[in-house]
Amino acid sequence: MAGGSLTTGAVAKERAELYKGRVTSYVIVACIVAATGGSLFGYDIGISGGVTSMDDFLEQFFPAVYRQKKHAHENNYCKYDNQGLAAFTSSLYIAGLVASLIASPITRKYGRRASIIGGGISFLIGSALNASAVNLAMLILGRVMLGIGIGFGNQAIPLYLSEMAPTHLRGGMNMMFQVATTFGIFTANMVNYGTQKIKPWGWRLSLGLAAIPALLMTIGGIFLPETPNSLIERGSNERGRKLLEKIRGTSEVDAEFQDMVEASELANSIKDPFRNILKRRYRPELVMAIVMPTSQILTGINSILFYAPVLFQSMGFGGDASLYSSALTGGVLACSTFISIATVDKLGRRVLLISGGIQMITCQIIVAIILGVKFGDNQELSKSYSILVVVVVCLFVVAFGWSWGPLGWTVPSEIFPLEIRSAGQSITVAVNLLFTFIIAQAFLALLCAFKFGIFLFFAGWISLMTIFVFLFLPETKGIPIEEMAFMWKKHWFWKLILPENTL
Repeated sequence: MAGGSLTTGAVAKERAELYKGRVTSYVIVACIVAATGGSLFGYDIGISGGVTSMDDFLEQFFPAVYRQKKHAHENNYCKYDNQGLAAFTSSLYIAGLVASLIASPITRKYGRRASIIGGGISFLIGSALNASAVNLAMLILGRVMLGIGIGFGNQAIPLYLSEMAPTHLRGGMNMMFQVATTFGIFTANMVNYGTQKIKPWGWRLSLGLAAIPALLMTIGGIFLPETPNSLIERGSNERGRKLLEKIRGTSEVDAEFQDMVEASELANSIKDPFRNILKRRYRPELVMAIVMPTSQILTGINSILFYAPVLFQSMGFGGDASLYSSALTGGVLACSTFISIATVDKLGRRVLLISGGIQMITCQIIVAIILGVKFGDNQELSKSYSILVVVVVCLFVVAFGWSWGPLGWTVPSEIFPLEIRSAGQSITVAVNLLFTFIIAQAFLALLCAFKFGIFLFFAGWISLMTIFVFLFLPETKGIPIEEMAFMWKKHWFWKLILPENTL
């Protein structure tokens, strides 16, 4: 099997019905600890928008934006349009993109824990630099270190969760990463709501408190067990088998263990996973590694979460009201993720992605109509319309929270065969961060140029990706992670793309 097999994955036959085991407290604790790394990503998304709307922060680092904000009544949509300010937010994502690609060989060679611990340490350094920043260079360097931490964490944690979870609950347990992300966002919004009243150093507290989830991730990573898949891939078959028996709560793990051994044999025969993933037999996985994270960002969710305080201030909300409104959207996102956890392994991934897409399209169009008709230069929304905008934005966030939010990470992390798994996840993270960077850098300028049309712009993308899911994404519910290759061969489209000798 190791010497040049032609299989898409290394598993010779389907054994899913032979898998044994139950959900053990050991695997639940391990997954919860690992998932806390998602709170780093979420905290940064939530904290950035709040900090960049604080006058003390703007006055010290971006005085031009501060002056523009104070005299921007002539154009509500353009008061925050500044590429330096956008660079503060988005520099993190370019650093994360590069780091995620570097993390791939580390995750493969040294295990998932190594990347989790490395990411936590880097994030600790970044939060310290940001909290103590005295100039823009120090601020940007801190953001770069945060980006490296996010790149490593986002590369390793979804893989860790997918490999540790039992097949029938993999979707829900993998979503712990998204739960942690959404609670990170909510926590950041609440922190911003409190610290913006602390003059003149409240923003330092907001940025410095990122050290708390970073410390949790680092310490947690030290005490986490490695995944059995990673142990077997690195030649520790006996340790991998013992751990598998422990996390499944049974000694009857022959079928799952054999799948892992066969997968690891092919994985170890492949020296360059990044080159290998470009081959035709991995075309479905490569397409999903690119389309899923791209689509997740092009929902427009990060723009709303990054710039929610800025967005609401632009619509005429006061400073306190805008931060309160963004805290509300963060809380809604955190709670809505539990809808997905409760239903993903019952209804499946496709149902949630398609229904969420339809609701998000509807909400984006409604917001665009309200702002187009009732909000323009030198105008503020009336109280009733402002409340309506917040309600519709919350409905948008709810739909994202049960669909593309968690599933944008879950689906890619569960579809890659072991021999390309670390490379595939790195591509997923890199694409996610690339488009996060593009949207973060461009959003304020797009808001200024498109005005209310920005919401129609995102609605168009959501329409395209909902159609893509309907046509091209097969259902992954209940399929063992090492047997995903059989799924593609049964799909109406992908079986036409795959070479004949893939199974």
